[in-house]
Amino acid sequence: MDITERIADLAAPAAEAAGLVLDGVEVHPGGKRSRVVVTVDLPETEVGSADLDSIADASRGIGKALDEADVMSGEYLLEVSTPGTSRPLTERRHFMRARTRLVVIDLVSGDQARGRLVEVSEDAVVLDGAAGEVTVPMANIARGEIELELKRIEED
Repeated sequence: MDITERIADLAAPAAEAAGLVLDGVEVHPGGKRSRVVVTVDLPETEVGSADLDSIADASRGIGKALDEADVMSGEYLLEVSTPGTSRPLTERRHFMRARTRLVVIDLVSGDQARGRLVEVSEDAVVLDGAAGEVTVPMANIARGEIELELKRIEED
């Protein structure tokens, strides 16, 4: 088991205790101090953003677990954050977390689909766009991106 997997095994329970899920771990060696980047997110069933208190709780729990296991030899800097809106949507769970958001999807064919992500099933996503609702099979999706909206229209 490499260091990244070991950290993931220790970080996942601490993230879950804070109501979050582990999204990824990166280790960047550097001089005297390595940088450990742990990405956490809300569970895929949730819509919205992780609050700072939950991220802080996860950070404390992850730091404690890493220190107790003495998994890092030497000093390290721990960064715990969320993926943010710039994360590419490449997996079903990414699309689940992006429900209600405006997205642009690059299709395998080279075309694009754009609209508000209203539904995600096991094998497709449904977008509400200019032409109405469109179902896009997961097999046809190369990747997607969330479009940043500075002002969201309130739902009735």
